[in-house]
This record gives sequence, structure tokens and C-alpha cells, in this order.
Amino acid sequence: MRKYFLLSLLGCLLSTGATAQFKRIFNGRDLDGWTIHGTERWYVKDGELICESGPDNKYGYLSTQQSYQDFDLRLQFLQEADGNSGVFFRSSIEGVKISGWQVEVAPLNHHTGGVYESYGRGWLIQPKVEDEKYLKVGKWNDLRVLVRGDEVTTFLNGHQMIYIKDAKIGKGHGFIALQIHDGGGIRVRWKELKVRAL
Repeated sequence: MRKYFLLSLLGCLLSTGATAQFKRIFNGRDLDGWTIHGTERWYVKDGELICESGPDNKYGYLSTQQSYQDFDLRLQFLQEADGNSGVFFRSSIEGVKISGWQVEVAPLNHHTGGVYESYGRGWLIQPKVEDEKYLKVGKWNDLRVLVRGDEVTTFLNGHQMIYIKDAKIGKGHGFIALQIHDGGGIRVRWKELKVRAL
């Protein structure tokens, strides 16, 4: 009986990906493993990844050179200007026109943690109004994005923001990317980016 229990437990751990380790996708020194899209500024300073509006004040992206299908992504962000940004997943890009899905990173009451489909259906889901308060304005925030099959769950500072099950997302594939919004005057700091494959 004990042997059966241990084998069953091991199988459960393997099936949930619990034995996989988190891997840092930003090394804190340079942009090795990433690709810049557009004219907006992406650089490293004091161990942080920083994005700033560039000369054209347009959308800009920083994408991983590796694709990620099912994963658990953790990162921290701090917004230093009143402008939207985001984290894309299962995405591809032509120029600065991106396809895929965005987990919003935005000012207070602008749906951080919600999921938006660019150049498609728009907002798929937004956090409840009462959950918007979990954003720490002017401070570091912890964001978690959990993607498995056709299911996406996001967490902000340990609080679940949304859960969605969507067939189109389930068929998607591609990289993870950070976005800087257009309009100018935007600056966002990022750190502790790590991912665990599921």
C-alpha cells in the first residue's frame, strides 16, 4: 500500500510539473536572450530591465528568443509614469504589430492583470472592480501569469485577478514579450523575471 501511495504521489508531481525548476529569463546584466522590436528604449541598469519611450513615442516590444507554451511566469514591475504596458504570451510579431495575448500592466483602475487580445477581440476579461486595489502605485508589484492549455490565471501581489478558459488561446504558440505603450513619457522597471515550464 505504501509503495503504491508513493508511486501515485510521484506521478501526480510529475503530471503537474511540480518537479520543474524556475529559470531566470533576465540575467540582470544585459539583454541576452531577448529581441527588441521598434524604436523604444530597452536597457539594463542596476540589475533592472528598464523600458522608456523612444524618439517615435510608439509601441515597442522586448521578446524572448525562446517560445513558451505552458508555463508559470513570475516577475516584478514598477511603473514610473501614467501609461499602459503589458506582458504578452504565445505571441509572434511583424515589425511592431504583435499577435497573441496581453496581460495588462497599467495605472490604477486600468485593469492590471486582465487579458487583452491585440488586433483581435480586444478585452477578453478584466479584473473585478474591487480587485483593482491590489495594484501598488509607485511601488514594486509581483505579477504571476499561469498558462496551461486553454486556461490562463493571473495573480497580482498574491491575489488572483482573473481566470479564463479560451479555445483560441489554447491553439496559440510563441514567445513571451514585454510591451511599452505608445504616447510618450512612459517608463517601467522590471526585475526578477523567471519562468517554469509546465
